[in-house]
Amino acid sequence: MADPKGFLTTGREVAKSRPVDERKNDWNEVYVPGSLLPIISKQAGRCMDCGIPFCHSGCPLGNLIPEWNDYAYREDWTAASERLHATNNFPEFTGRLCPAPCESACVLAINQPAVTIKNVEVSIIDKAWDNGDVVPRPPERLSGKTVAVIGSGPAGLAAAQQLTRAGHTVAVYERADRIGGLLRYGIPEFKMEKSHINRRIEQMRAEGTKFRTETEIGRDVDAAKLRRRYDAVVIAAGATVSRDLPVPGRELNGIHFAMEYLPLANKVQEGDLTVSPITAEGKHVVVIGGGDTGADCVGTAHRQGAASVTQLEIMPRPGEERAPNQPWPTFPMLYKVTSAHEEGGERIYSVSTTHFEGDEDGNVQSLHLTEVEFKDGRPEPKPGTERTIPAQLVTLAMGFTGTDQSNGLVDQFGLELDARGNIARDAEYATNVDGVYVAGDAGRGQSLIVWAIAEGRSAARGVDRYLTGASELHAPIRPTDRSLTV
Repeated sequence: MADPKGFLTTGREVAKSRPVDERKNDWNEVYVPGSLLPIISKQAGRCMDCGIPFCHSGCPLGNLIPEWNDYAYREDWTAASERLHATNNFPEFTGRLCPAPCESACVLAINQPAVTIKNVEVSIIDKAWDNGDVVPRPPERLSGKTVAVIGSGPAGLAAAQQLTRAGHTVAVYERADRIGGLLRYGIPEFKMEKSHINRRIEQMRAEGTKFRTETEIGRDVDAAKLRRRYDAVVIAAGATVSRDLPVPGRELNGIHFAMEYLPLANKVQEGDLTVSPITAEGKHVVVIGGGDTGADCVGTAHRQGAASVTQLEIMPRPGEERAPNQPWPTFPMLYKVTSAHEEGGERIYSVSTTHFEGDEDGNVQSLHLTEVEFKDGRPEPKPGTERTIPAQLVTLAMGFTGTDQSNGLVDQFGLELDARGNIARDAEYATNVDGVYVAGDAGRGQSLIVWAIAEGRSAARGVDRYLTGASELHAPIRPTDRSLTV
């Protein structure tokens, strides 16, 4: 145990954010560089090293949280990094992007603020990179087997790294021009600077993983031919079909899916564009959808100089405390103020968009909405609550409905889908097609980054067993695990 009295004597502290007026004028990460290390050892000392650490079950990766908290408390950063990497290929991603279901499951959180697990995690990995503790780990020998991984998001990268380290020759196929999937083009720079992805890609290249960009399986390469070329295939293509809003006026100019809007802003930061073709500058912006993707649109609009930003959510505003039907250690739905919300704008709950109006040139100018109340689990309009708000740029951030089937990947492989429209798989992550496996959102549906990495690792174990008859790779979960952290 790190500090036997730490949870009694030390209060919770989290990473400090840069002033709003400063960070809205750049795209750097919102946190004050180096602000964590002076406090992180004491924060790690709040961990009680519980007899039954529920943080393990709260985390889909099964991270060894009490162990690396103890090492962080003692400032043994090398040992802490080793225990962190034992279950997580990319802790610098999860430490910045994960909503931390582990903290919701922290035993201390029963009646006190939880241990700052997420901040400890990112401090350990940042220190490990600074100290040179993160190095390539190429396999000692090659198996002679080949694997293709379709998709380079967190699930695909995790599967690829695990399989490369097991000795297989792995090639990752990505339809975009750069590796990273949603990490690269869906996550704004202010949430995670892309240098963190770049150095991991270089590590993986040094280990032997091959990368093929601008290659879409099903369109540029026939999926059936790919299967014949490789001994096994892992599909980690994500759930990329955005949920639409079929209301009058949807066809107007200026209404875009979030994943049309956000990638262009990231391409500006990559140096591909000088100015985004879809910009919020000087416009009244409305973001439809109250989740993390919506918050990313809010923060992006602030940095582009929006005249105003309004975020709409059809669900009621969550409470400040756990609801009775969301007891510890489940992951509760709580009112959350992200860094983007700290920067301004308005959030409106329990409303539904009825239609859009535009000008004579076909550009959206306003949005009509009505308040709703839920009856038998369905939203019903409340008469007399209709109103109009200005909207010159609208982003639809209402989630994703499944894997893209328009490119031929599903049909060319001959894959079966489950009742939810995801690619069906068994307990080993195998599809109905021999040698073809699926991991991440493509098989699970839209979910968290920790689930993506966990599934990538688990699918890699299934592939390794398929190719060699056995596997020593760590596999945290099975697809039948319906943890309450979803």
